Amino acid sequence: MNTYDVIVRGGTVVSHRGIGRADVGMRAGKIVAIGSLTGAPAAEVVAAEGLHVLPGVIDTQVHFREPGMEGAEDLESGTRGAVLGGITAVFEMPNTRPMTVDPAAFADKMTRAKGRAWCDYAFYLGGTAQNADQLFAWENMAGCCGIKVFMGASTGDLLVPDDAALERIMRSGRRRIAIHAEDNFLLEAQKDRRGHDVHNHPMWRDELSAIQATQRLLRLARASKRRVHVLHVTTAEEMDILAEHKDIASVEVTPQHLTLAAPDCYDRLGTYAQMNPPIRAARHRDGLWQALQAGVPDMIGSDHAPHPKANKDKIYPDSPSGMPGVQTLLPVMLDHVAAGRLTLHQLIDLVCAGPARVFGMIGKGRVAVGNDADLTLVDLNARRTIEAKWIASKCGWTPYDGMRITGWPMMTIIRGRTVMRDGVLQGPPAGKPLRFEETLRPA
Repeated sequence: MNTYDVIVRGGTVVSHRGIGRADVGMRAGKIVAIGSLTGAPAAEVVAAEGLHVLPGVIDTQVHFREPGMEGAEDLESGTRGAVLGGITAVFEMPNTRPMTVDPAAFADKMTRAKGRAWCDYAFYLGGTAQNADQLFAWENMAGCCGIKVFMGASTGDLLVPDDAALERIMRSGRRRIAIHAEDNFLLEAQKDRRGHDVHNHPMWRDELSAIQATQRLLRLARASKRRVHVLHVTTAEEMDILAEHKDIASVEVTPQHLTLAAPDCYDRLGTYAQMNPPIRAARHRDGLWQALQAGVPDMIGSDHAPHPKANKDKIYPDSPSGMPGVQTLLPVMLDHVAAGRLTLHQLIDLVCAGPARVFGMIGKGRVAVGNDADLTLVDLNARRTIEAKWIASKCGWTPYDGMRITGWPMMTIIRGRTVMRDGVLQGPPAGKPLRFEETLRPA
């Protein structure tokens, strides 16, 4: 009889085969058996009765602020929040100080993460007009999840507003490019609309600034034959457009754009609801849900972008855009499952299988023999209240403070090792770089 390192026993496993009671056997950090393992010996047995066993949840958009802005977050605190929220892997963004735009800055981040990251990790390399011609040589660096471009200005100094530079970036490489699609020329022209009221934020960064940027992006993607990933889509119109271009564009939506709506969020939260692109009116939130039901979004990312309270308390527009979200992504979306807005299988496709499929991740995204033994165990019936004191982020706040929800992450297992159980970390941090299928250059 086989001996296992770990058996997760008696849970309801959500896999490609469906949803049903099964045991999961692990050895050397891999899943090696799924089924009835009653009586099988194991060094560790995890009792999972009453819990659903999901593939390890992946958050494909986080800003952990290191280096340069560690007062808001760092790689240790950000990944700590991730595993407390049931996240097993993250993609971290390049708008740090200095920006992650060359191999030296990328290597520095990899060094900083080693021995400090609680979950597995990958880093984006920022695309700029200055490094456009070198990206082809750099995009397959170990631990790189792809190239990130800002078409509209947001936190940090990364910005590629013009089509000529963006097309140069698109023609330099083959990996999928992640895009923040807001038209910076339109944003600059509309600055006078901001005033000193945060309710004006979605009027300044209006629907047209997003729609126009997405249309420009898709034209360039077609011309350069380069696949793109459109981050944090916020408008119903963009979803209609993107539905016609799924062969070349994948799509992300965030929990906050699916949950919050203007003007209510600005009435309640003020500048703490401020993010880029902004939370919009309820008709756009409804449009995002309609698109989700139609299968247009490929994944959900948190766009975790924390700022200290002292900065968020500044008078708009001096207040920075962004909110924490990595720790609340799964609880908030499980509550939407409980409310019947999407099925558990839909959620798993959006936060597990979708990221692995779109980005060519190796060994992630499914409960399957041969994959890494990454599991997120959840109680679908647990009733909890999200509280700011639970948040591990250095910012110490969440826009969901006081929200009563159904569904909660109970355990996070990464490569066969339990890193969170019942809200308690099991240390030390031992995250590793994620692996990706290499995109080969043409002969």
